[in-house]
Parts: sequence; structure tokens; C-alpha cells
Amino acid sequence: MVFGARVWKTGIAVTLALYISMWLDFSPPVIAAVAAIFAVQPSIYRSWRYFLEQLQTNVLGAVLALLAGTFFSNNVIAVGIVCILVILLCLRMRMEETIGLTLVTVVAVMEASADWKFAVNRFLLSLIGIGCAFLINVLFFPPKPKEQFAAQIQTAFSKMSLLLRTVISNEMKETVFRDEKVALEGALRALADKFKLMEEEVKKLKRSSFTSIRHLVIYKQKLLAMHKGLEVLEAVEEHYFQAARTPEINHFFDDHVERLIKFHEHVLLKFDDKLKADCSEGMGIEEENERFMSNLIGSYQERPSGMLRLSIVAAALYDYGHQIARLDKLVEHIHRGDEEKVPFDTLLKSMRLK
Repeated sequence: MVFGARVWKTGIAVTLALYISMWLDFSPPVIAAVAAIFAVQPSIYRSWRYFLEQLQTNVLGAVLALLAGTFFSNNVIAVGIVCILVILLCLRMRMEETIGLTLVTVVAVMEASADWKFAVNRFLLSLIGIGCAFLINVLFFPPKPKEQFAAQIQTAFSKMSLLLRTVISNEMKETVFRDEKVALEGALRALADKFKLMEEEVKKLKRSSFTSIRHLVIYKQKLLAMHKGLEVLEAVEEHYFQAARTPEINHFFDDHVERLIKFHEHVLLKFDDKLKADCSEGMGIEEENERFMSNLIGSYQERPSGMLRLSIVAAALYDYGHQIARLDKLVEHIHRGDEEKVPFDTLLKSMRLK
């Protein structure tokens, strides 16, 4: 588990919620603390959305709980029925994330249903917790998914580079390879989550700059290229070692993998503006890709036995190279400073974000 900003913010939000509750003499303050724990979110947009959704569902749940408590007091069967109704309403409103905290509000309000003032007090405790979490999330260490994505993709690429450079030669121990591959898969899942956060903000915040939108397109292509690299690893595991091979074929595949990895690294450095202006390392990867497939087809005609499985690995390598080449073109487009203004809706459609 990573000890990051969200851990700090949760603790600060809980402390603030407890302090405000005790200052206002609201009891029990633990309800505000529980609400604050639930409400800390990984992005500013999600914090705002969660705040609005919790406000709606908590008001609805509190009203239902207050009405049910008036007629049935805190009867345990009535509490269960109201909880079921609230869950169904939250699902109907497509606000599934608010269910847990809304049910806390419902149970707390129904427990104090004999005194409506006390019930309102407990409802306000939930709002205090939600509000404190929102303020802390915005004011202290605000989430920066873009910077986190950039850092995580470098770590994930380092893992993938090591695995790809050793997979054909089969130099790495099987247990180490398996552990590293599992770690890479986890890193790619985390990257996908970070990208989703950035994507949400671009879709919902219409004032996003043109540059940030174009960068999001590149981040999406970065993630796709990483997934294609993982597919190469899976294809090699599944098919390469089961095919009949010669030392020349091993060298042929290993050499192409090395070129693809070097080019991928080159493109990432280029995007980060860490290369000299006249640097041409890794150029012409599309031609290399075509030459690789042409040579493989020639080998297939000479010795077709066992080449079908190798062609599956080759197809995965070709697709990986193709996606890196697309990434390189997008990065070149950014560095040329081409500021052609594309309508926002048109660009979103091209990104398939709708």
C-alpha cells in the first residue's frame, strides 16, 4: 500500500469533521468522521460530483428515514425496509457510489426518529463530514492525475522493457518473470484508472485548454502502446517456445524486439523534451516493421513447419510497432506547435470519449 497524499487528506478530513462537530456540539461526532472517510476522492471533479450526489441522496434518505421513523419509530424491520428502498432509489438515480454513506445517514436518523431535531442533527453530521472531505481534497495536496500518470508510465515502461528484452532469449528465471509480469499488469491497471480520471475532467470541464486535450490523446496512445507491449509478452509465452526455431530465428526476433523497445523509449523521451533537436534515433520504424514481416513471410515459404505460431508472435510485434509509430506522429504534431483549432466536440468524438 502506498502512503500518499490521499492517506494524509483522509486523516485531516476526519480530524476537521470531528473538531467542527464537537465545536457545534453535535452528537455523536463519529458520524461526521465516517462521512469524511467515505467522501475523499481521487480527483477534483470526482470530489465535486460526489459532494453533489451525496447531498441529493442523503437528503432523500434522511427524509424517508424521518417519515418512516415518525410512523414506525426505530423498529428494526422498518429500518431494513427503508434501507432497501434507499438502495433501489440510488441505483435508479445512477448514484451507486453514494449508497454506503446514505445508508449510514438513514440508520442514524431512524435511530433518533423519536426526536426530529436529534434526527436532523445526525443528518447535518453527515453533511459536515462530506463538506470537510471536499474542502480538504481541494485545498490540501489537490489530486494531480496527469503528473501521477507521467510518473507511473515511466515505471511501467521500465518493467516492460526489461521483460521484452529478455523474453526471447529466455534469460530470466520463470518465477521472477512471472512476478514482474504480474507487477506490469497491475501497473497498467493503475495507469488506466489515472487516465480515466483525466478523461472525466476533459469530458465534463468544457473550458479545458486545447493543449490539454491534445495531450490527453497522447496519453491514451501511450497507454495503448503499453498494452500492445504486454500482448507481445503474452504471445511469446503462449506460442514462441512451442514453435520449431533456429538460432537465426531467435536472433531475428530478438533484434526486432530490441529495435521496438529502443524506439518506444525514444518517443517517450521526445515527448518529455529530453532529446536534442537533431536526434534521429529510432526513425523509420514502420519500414523496419514491414521488412520484419516480409522476411518472416520469406522464411515461411522456405520452411513452413512451425512457422504459424511464430507468425502470431510476429503479428503482435508488428501491432506493437505500429502503435509506437502512431504515438511518434502524435508527439511530432505536438512539438511542431501545430495549433490548428478543432471544434471541441469533434476532437472528443475522434478520441472516442463520448
